Amino acid sequence: MNKLFTTIFALAVSLVTAAAHSQDIKGDVKAGETKNAMCIGCHGIKGYQASFPEVYKVPMISGQSGKYIAAALQAYKKGERKHPTMRGLAESLNDQDIADLSAYYEQHGVTAAPAARTAKTPSPAVAALLAKANCASCHGADFSKPIDPSYPKLGGQHADYLFVALKAYKVENNPKVGRGNAIMAGMAKQYTNAELKQLANYMASIEGDLKVVPQSKFR
Repeated sequence: MNKLFTTIFALAVSLVTAAAHSQDIKGDVKAGETKNAMCIGCHGIKGYQASFPEVYKVPMISGQSGKYIAAALQAYKKGERKHPTMRGLAESLNDQDIADLSAYYEQHGVTAAPAARTAKTPSPAVAALLAKANCASCHGADFSKPIDPSYPKLGGQHADYLFVALKAYKVENNPKVGRGNAIMAGMAKQYTNAELKQLANYMASIEGDLKVVPQSKFR
């Protein structure tokens, strides 16, 4: 337990340091709209599927937290998230580009008065799985209001993407697959892949903020 606490504390310090640096760079929504050509080919088409590391719908990023998008792109850029295509794209972006795109997608498709949501109660089996890693303590009770904006909104995200993402935290020593996050690795490794799929299916079934907003050329 002490070792896990030390790891979590060290990661938290690094995140705070990175956040302090990123606060010096302000994202511009209009600028982000002019820089998203490389994003819309996958994230701007409803039902679009990636084929690596397996077939799954690419994640919805419109309405996602800007700080999370920025953190994810930085992780791809540094190789902490191992996905060759995303790393190549992220490496082409400077910090201002990342800030602009993150600001753009945070507000993309967001309405002034979102519809009321109906809470979805998990089955007893899923509730036990959620409690095992206390998922709501970071991602919020409805998985759409994380306690820190650098954590992702999960409610309503594609189930197959969530499953692939969760499994990636369990992968070690693979040059093309895996996510280097000590906290999430510790959480994900508590579950079998079958249990991770149950969690992914439940989170995907919840109404959330995330959506695909098709670009006009793809309508």
